[in-house]
Amino acid sequence: MEETEIEELKKNKDNKKYVIEKVSKQGKLLEFVSDELRDDEEVVKMALENDGEAMEFASDRLKDNKDVMLLAINNAPWTACYASDRLKNDRDVIMASVKEYGQTLYFASEDLRDDYDIVKAAVSNKGIIIKFASFRLRDNEEIEKIAVGQNKTAFHYISQRLKNDEEIKGL
Repeated sequence: MEETEIEELKKNKDNKKYVIEKVSKQGKLLEFVSDELRDDEEVVKMALENDGEAMEFASDRLKDNKDVMLLAINNAPWTACYASDRLKNDRDVIMASVKEYGQTLYFASEDLRDDYDIVKAAVSNKGIIIKFASFRLRDNEEIEKIAVGQNKTAFHYISQRLKNDEEIKGL
């Protein structure tokens, strides 16, 4: 992004047609548009279709919109960190992200950190993330085998009972 392009966008930050044209080519330009247009679903979706990372600049209202959040995650899985608290407790949203970006488990609600399928998907992608799973699932043999098999350091975060398991020690 050139400085002149940003300055021009700032001058036209309320011009929806102009903004759509720009954010559809460079999604992160959403940062420089008016609050009103950061809250406009059409504008934000155009930005997200170009670059899911533009979710950072969307309004809080749209960060609580499941369809908008899933669009961002589809293009940049790590953007689940911008989801509202309500969506951080939404199984579909978190699953869409952890399948590609296991670190999202860190942002998931406490309930979803205790969801077998969510945690399994997360550790399959990033074993070390087991440290953010519930204690109950840190004591699950299948999940621990996946986590330790994916990243040996995950061994430090499993239950004491499983640390003594010879099969897991051998992974």
